[in-house]
Amino acid sequence: MIDTLSFAHSPCPNDTFIFHALNAGLVPGPCLDMDVRLADIEELNSIAAHELADVVKVSVAAVAGLLDRYVVLTAGGALGRGVGPVLVSGSGCTVPDLDGQPVAIPGFHTTANLLFGLFCKQQGIAPELTELVYDQVMPGVSNGRVRAGVVIHEGRFTFAAHGLQKLMDLGQWWEQYTGLPLPLGCIMVRRSLGMGVARAVDRAIRASLEYAWANPDASREYVREHAQEMQDEVIDRHIRTFVTDYSLDVGAEGEGAIMALLEEACRMDGNSLPDLPIFVPGK
Repeated sequence: MIDTLSFAHSPCPNDTFIFHALNAGLVPGPCLDMDVRLADIEELNSIAAHELADVVKVSVAAVAGLLDRYVVLTAGGALGRGVGPVLVSGSGCTVPDLDGQPVAIPGFHTTANLLFGLFCKQQGIAPELTELVYDQVMPGVSNGRVRAGVVIHEGRFTFAAHGLQKLMDLGQWWEQYTGLPLPLGCIMVRRSLGMGVARAVDRAIRASLEYAWANPDASREYVREHAQEMQDEVIDRHIRTFVTDYSLDVGAEGEGAIMALLEEACRMDGNSLPDLPIFVPGK
């Protein structure tokens, strides 16, 4: 067993729910010691880009640029139907009105931004993108800093309470566009550690989620501690929405959805996927 591994994931309820048992030592880990760091999703994308963690949660949109150094696990991700980011605005705004207008996104390397870019291309509009931390997107729309914003995480449940309207559910748009579930984020492991370590991490995350489902109260305080004053009802809804069967095992359909989004990301950037294994083989 390897001595130490560094882990980085978000403080969002889906990630803290999945990782609690592993972080707390309630299930066997893949190493003797874990160094755990929690960060916003765009910061996590940067952590991976600079190889600052052995195991890291990233946006699926960022995966293509990381495949030379990291491999995708089959457990621990956020993928499903009805889980996507939502484009919101104040009243009286329509999608065509966004052409040339400032629109907030939760990070340039996020899946939310990739989806919004694909949607804008289809609609024939070109907004001016303003990068904000995800929890500042709705306040930015409310105070008029931006005309609209792409909200993620719990924002899809709470935007109406901020007096905002939905212009488009981008996850629903993706599902109609492709017929596939939407892959939002996944866990990646450094390739240099070897596939044996990668499979051990995959098994450990899967065991941690199985423990969380079997003992839902065990993680409650840990999840609440990192949920940024989110109400319990929103926390529970967040977990039910973003922790799915695909989080336990992405499966063939989930792999197909990830590949479809990666191909769209490469097409947008004018690149191609490297000729490398993308997913950790076996269980």
